[in-house]
Amino acid sequence: GPLISFMPIFLIGVTFGLAMDYQVFLVTRMREHISRYPQGTGGQYRKYNANDEATIAGFTAGARVVTAAAIIMIAVFVAFINQPLPFIQIFGFALAAGVLFDAFLVRMSLVPATMFLMGHTTWWMPKWLDKLIPQLDIEGTALEEEWERKHGAAQSVD
Repeated sequence: GPLISFMPIFLIGVTFGLAMDYQVFLVTRMREHISRYPQGTGGQYRKYNANDEATIAGFTAGARVVTAAAIIMIAVFVAFINQPLPFIQIFGFALAAGVLFDAFLVRMSLVPATMFLMGHTTWWMPKWLDKLIPQLDIEGTALEEEWERKHGAAQSVD
């Protein structure tokens, strides 16, 4: 059938949106780990440096979420293939193939491999930009540290 003019724009938009969700799921866990343990934990990942350790720990925590979300979205989009309208069938096939490619090849293979290769430069930010961006404590890490200082000191006195 003919290619509908808005179809590529729609497909790219939806695929990009899902890709960014998957990227946030993976890289947020990695960033949390590197922020919490900038020198590494020295625990179960003893033979790796802090950046590689953060990539492994973040990927371990985020991969299940990305896999589950991708499988659900692929199943939903494959269900569109049985619809009677040709452009819905094309949407279903293209989005299922796009999510499959992006989630499993790009997010699960290429992104962690690139982070290993780039090492510490993965988290590099220019100093001028770092000054402009506000330092937000969204996860409450500063509050946890303050609580540990107060209650940790009180428990050691007891």
